[in-house]
Amino acid sequence: MSDVEFIETTKVYDDGTVALDSLSLRVRKGEFLVLLGPSGCGKSTALRLLAGLEDITRGEIRIGGSRVNDLPPGARGLGMVFQSYALYPHMTVRANLAFGLRRNRGDTRVSEAEISARVEEATELLDLRKVLEKKPRELSGGQQQRVAIGRALVRRPKVLLMDEPLSNLDARLRNRMRFELRRLHEAHGTTTLYVTHDQVEAMTLADRVAIISEGRLQQSSRPLEAYNRPANSFVASFLGTPAMNLIEGAAERGVFTAGELSFALPEHLAGWTGPGIFGVRPEDVRIGESGDVRCRVGGVEHLGSDSIYHLDAGGNWIRALWHRSGGGAAGSDGEEHRDVRVDLAVPSALIFKE
Repeated sequence: MSDVEFIETTKVYDDGTVALDSLSLRVRKGEFLVLLGPSGCGKSTALRLLAGLEDITRGEIRIGGSRVNDLPPGARGLGMVFQSYALYPHMTVRANLAFGLRRNRGDTRVSEAEISARVEEATELLDLRKVLEKKPRELSGGQQQRVAIGRALVRRPKVLLMDEPLSNLDARLRNRMRFELRRLHEAHGTTTLYVTHDQVEAMTLADRVAIISEGRLQQSSRPLEAYNRPANSFVASFLGTPAMNLIEGAAERGVFTAGELSFALPEHLAGWTGPGIFGVRPEDVRIGESGDVRCRVGGVEHLGSDSIYHLDAGGNWIRALWHRSGGGAAGSDGEEHRDVRVDLAVPSALIFKE
């Protein structure tokens, strides 16, 4: 295992597109770090630069303290698992697991006894014993994914790179594989960089999450810290289902105003003066008869035990998440277009400058 460090790492393509802009980020030895962000934000570019599949424009990358900018991919000691598992279709699972090791030459050559021992270790760790003699076409998506991970692990990589490895699986299998990937990391402890745009994967898998937008690092922290204390409005809007309510306006003397909407700020934000973006999580918006803000129900989404209320508050649309804790129906007919009151001055509310 090794630590990884991006130092002002930048990637600019020939057409002038800046894919990654001065990324400075350290991944600690044995850490599971998730690079999270929307499609095209630069997270996969960071992984490809680390792997040596693309050249760095500026800055540097270190693995275990050593600069690797000019090292070829095979000399960096990395294991890689991508969205496409790229298993050899004519080989058995056993042969797929061993293939990379058998190609090693010179000082990196591995004996047949050692190859067998490593394949055996991966087989036990990933529960592949029953499929060792099968070909990839005979495997489920989850089994193919485990073979791809095993093929990377038998190389004993310093760092394991994973680029959206669950995106080809159905929802049920993704849920199961998230658990298995976390269990695998706890058992093996390999330093891991995992790329995804799926916030659920990030929140459930990561020791730490690095959120990227338009090639720039927005926040690096533990997942719940990013959720509860987002660094800016982008992070606030990207994490959460449904996303945080964000209302652009201005505050003066403890009152926040956005168009026709006006309400008293909670005590911890009462000192804010000037323009800002008020943020409150949908699960913290309480619908009742005593709230300070009058709203019109524009629509309701019933999602089993949860219901999402879409509320028009003086021309500002906000969402309230209601969770049913007991029996009974989640909401009732005729809820749309009625007036309700909500309380936005909650202790978890935030204000952002941008």
